[in-house]
Amino acid sequence: MKRFALIGAAGYIAPRHLKAIQKTGNQLVCAMDPSDSVGILDRYFPECDFFTEFERFDRHAEKLRRLGKSKRIEWVSICSPNHLHDAHIRFALRLGANVICEKPVVLNPWNVDVLQDLEQETGKEVNVVLQLRMHPAILELRTRILKSGNAEKHDIELTYITSRGTWYDYSWKGEIRKSGGIATNIGIHFFDMLIWIFGPVQHSEIHVMENRRASGFLELEKARVKWYLSLNRSDLPETAVQAGQSTFRMITINNLPLEFSSGFTDLHTLLYKKTFDGNGFTLEDARPSIELVQKMRYADRVQNDKNRAHPLVFRGNL
Repeated sequence: MKRFALIGAAGYIAPRHLKAIQKTGNQLVCAMDPSDSVGILDRYFPECDFFTEFERFDRHAEKLRRLGKSKRIEWVSICSPNHLHDAHIRFALRLGANVICEKPVVLNPWNVDVLQDLEQETGKEVNVVLQLRMHPAILELRTRILKSGNAEKHDIELTYITSRGTWYDYSWKGEIRKSGGIATNIGIHFFDMLIWIFGPVQHSEIHVMENRRASGFLELEKARVKWYLSLNRSDLPETAVQAGQSTFRMITINNLPLEFSSGFTDLHTLLYKKTFDGNGFTLEDARPSIELVQKMRYADRVQNDKNRAHPLVFRGNL
């Protein structure tokens, strides 16, 4: 049984980590979040210690470390806001714990370099949540592309619309210096998945980059990708609206849809098991997508070209 701490217990993604810790037969020793809206802990680990102040959480973790191997925290799960990941990973490594961190693991590629140095220094490891790499449909697609063994470039359209209210703009997610912007915050899993399957980035251009909407074109080793991300309900297709859906995700490859709208329920638990088996996703695995979204953040917008731009870019004269 591994002894866990969790940072960011009140966040949207925390319940998936709590479930994964429980389902893999491990123990949550303590948790921390500035918000005290953490009743979800009662469902999984009602006896764990909880802190709203990082300083008290830090002191508690250090006290456990001093009590010896049977008490110390061995793993830290990080579900905090994006801009805090780097500092919280450093805390965990210096505590002598391994890390499982949500995406994006850091906002900039140079942070990856420093954390890799810290891994070497402490002998501990940072594991990154790249759960789309474990989705059955994505695994099957990658196997098919690898087996094809040819240099054909596939034409891909990626559309991801996930409705968010005005609260998003006033939270840390709406601040680019904290979230990294929409391409980083909600797009990075898809970019990681595409690079993992279709190879390194050869070219990237931005057609739209707004707080709630972004679009562009990617050329990968084996794919040309038109991508579109949005937080606006008004961008949902009519079929999704009529079905009462607030989220729409679609990837077409050579005009054929890739169905992966389901199958997300237990991906975090599978990822935890894979990590404990020594096959977790590393900082180096995460680097290509971190480098890509960092460049997107500061790229100049280019003129829309119907041959490269996603079809939704031309709806409403974006």
